[in-house]
Amino acid sequence: MEDIVIRQERITAEEYTAFLRRTDLGSQYPRERFEERITRLVKNASVSLTARDEDGLLVGICFGITDFAYWLFVTDLGVDRAYTGRGIGGRLLRQCLEAAGGADDIILYTCANSKAIPFYEHMGLTRSADVMEYNHAEWTSFTIE
Repeated sequence: MEDIVIRQERITAEEYTAFLRRTDLGSQYPRERFEERITRLVKNASVSLTARDEDGLLVGICFGITDFAYWLFVTDLGVDRAYTGRGIGGRLLRQCLEAAGGADDIILYTCANSKAIPFYEHMGLTRSADVMEYNHAEWTSFTIE
């Protein structure tokens, strides 16, 4: 197996958009103000982890929002379709939790689409009944191509 390096790194909106084309994450974003919002996302995520192959290709990403004391919300976790099934997603999730403060102190939350639920359950996450939501946004879904 090739050497995949995971590290904390800020990427550009352009690199992230190119990565989204090679993943299933692209369908989670609304069309409205996409470029503007992706730019804010890559700039402001508390934890920004990348996974790159030996040629430097971005093959995985994990963004999280955290207070570094109690809570971590993973906003984005994705792996290039050509690299799935190699443990990269699990490594990214574990390292994101560690970067936020570690499993002994941090409660991890995420919103998972139906295809990702088995992965998160395999990683030890359970469905939560204690999360509240405020969502008045009307989003037009689209797929980044």
